[in-house]
Amino acid sequence: MSWKENYTAWTNFAGLNQQLRGELEKIKNDQEAQEDAFYAPLEFGTAGMRGVLGAGINRMNIYTVRQATEGLALFMDTLDEKLKKRGVAISFDSRHHSQEFAHEAARVLGAHGIPSFVFESLRPTPELSFTVRHLKTYAGIMITASHNPKQYNGYKIYGEDGGQMPPKESDLITKFVRQANDLFNIKVADENDLQATGLMKIIGDEVDQAYLAEVDQVTINRDLVAKEGKTLKLIFSPLHGTGAVLGERALKQAGFTNFTMVKEQATPDPEFSTVTKPNPEDPAAFNLAIEHGKKEDADLLIAVDPDADRLGAAVRQPSGAYQLMTGNQIAAVMLNYILTAHQAAGTLPANAVAVKSIVSSEFATAIAKNYNVKMINVLTGFKFIAEQIKDYEQTKAHTFMFGFEESYGYLIRPFVRDKDAIQSLVMLAEVAAYYKSKGQNLYDGLQELFNKYGFFAEKTIALTFDGVEGATEINTLMAKFRKAAPKAFAGVSVAAMEDFSNSEKKTAEGTVTKIELPQANVLKYILTDGSWLAVRPSGTEPKIKFYIATEAQTQVEAVAKREQFADEILAFAKK
Repeated sequence: MSWKENYTAWTNFAGLNQQLRGELEKIKNDQEAQEDAFYAPLEFGTAGMRGVLGAGINRMNIYTVRQATEGLALFMDTLDEKLKKRGVAISFDSRHHSQEFAHEAARVLGAHGIPSFVFESLRPTPELSFTVRHLKTYAGIMITASHNPKQYNGYKIYGEDGGQMPPKESDLITKFVRQANDLFNIKVADENDLQATGLMKIIGDEVDQAYLAEVDQVTINRDLVAKEGKTLKLIFSPLHGTGAVLGERALKQAGFTNFTMVKEQATPDPEFSTVTKPNPEDPAAFNLAIEHGKKEDADLLIAVDPDADRLGAAVRQPSGAYQLMTGNQIAAVMLNYILTAHQAAGTLPANAVAVKSIVSSEFATAIAKNYNVKMINVLTGFKFIAEQIKDYEQTKAHTFMFGFEESYGYLIRPFVRDKDAIQSLVMLAEVAAYYKSKGQNLYDGLQELFNKYGFFAEKTIALTFDGVEGATEINTLMAKFRKAAPKAFAGVSVAAMEDFSNSEKKTAEGTVTKIELPQANVLKYILTDGSWLAVRPSGTEPKIKFYIATEAQTQVEAVAKREQFADEILAFAKK
């Protein structure tokens, strides 16, 4: 149907949710808004779906949530009864309608006779990943839009290993989602009946305790934490989300007692009323934490995003100012400490491995190499890190030590198969304690690593293209970079271009080799000085992202080079 026919069908549906009917009323004279909400279904891909809340097939609402769940249920109907009866674990964050969407998903599953295990209240994404593994459910659903602005929500599906659903299964689910195109006639069971028959079970603290017992194993040097954990001054902010549920308990359990939460951001709030963006990548998200930190002379500030899978940090300097660290820098200091501490304890496996995304810094690679630890590169998306962990479990080829993405996501121990800010909170506090025991802070530790391995500087730039034409504009830009990209950036020649859409690496001389990774819409330019630039569309937002990474003998030189590359790649994009 055309967007006009879709809009008419929604306005004529007598049983439409009253809130959504009110939203339709607001756009009755706005054809542009109508087209954007109804021109195409909300995209459902390998990571589920994410979009603006509201009425329409291109929006997050109870009907599109039911449709997505119907796709999962229809897929599970094709499984043998034993697999199907393992059911689905469901969690949700602090966003508008998250709990409602979680319960709607359980009602759709229940109509198919599929059991659901729904958290009593909001819980972090990494705990949902853990819960799938802990309860041995066949799948998991997380209602979250992660770090997106307040007008968004999302729906993520996890597979039985706790990682996001593998491509083969997710492609089948997507096919079933598209078949369930009559959104208003998807069957839902009565919630009271489901609970009475045991098809919908409410879960809570017993799973929290099991998860926290695993988090307790993240600590490497308990003597160090016992000594420094009482004096390290830490400010923690959950940015109005799920991090407050377990973050405080995890810190206390580890032995960190001299910390406070940012009280204005400790309570779940779907409006995210104290921040413009609930994203620890955004410096402004630390404004309140910095205020509290200055009052208390805190050593370290840590913020996690609303679903507690991403973590950012700032370190107090001698001047009293706070220095923010990037995701790549946090990963580097954590990996260095993990390998150092295990080596000192005699527990560093001979087949140790770390895993990162192709758009993350080579800083961590240099550190891993120094410890004779292999670094594996995978496509962007933590599910690819989860796939590596699963393979290592089966083949015993490597022992997983650490995984990360430059976008502030890290995993220390693989009882979770997604990025985990609760684990990272505990580990980063231990790293800070380590440097405190040496009379230093985390930023001092970072400078030591720079002096040892070289100065690395990275930057990610995102251009947003909203609306009906947004996807077309992004595709046009990708085609432009693919066909007519510069042969040099800031006077530095391109040595090779990696095009992951056809799995080919082509050198400036014309030599072509195969890239041994799955195909993806990503371009990466390797420059002759070791710097690199990458371009890819976001998988969760209407954005195209540019990644720039440089290496030099001094920090000033690395940053200056990075800014030159950033200016040139943006200038080319906007021509």
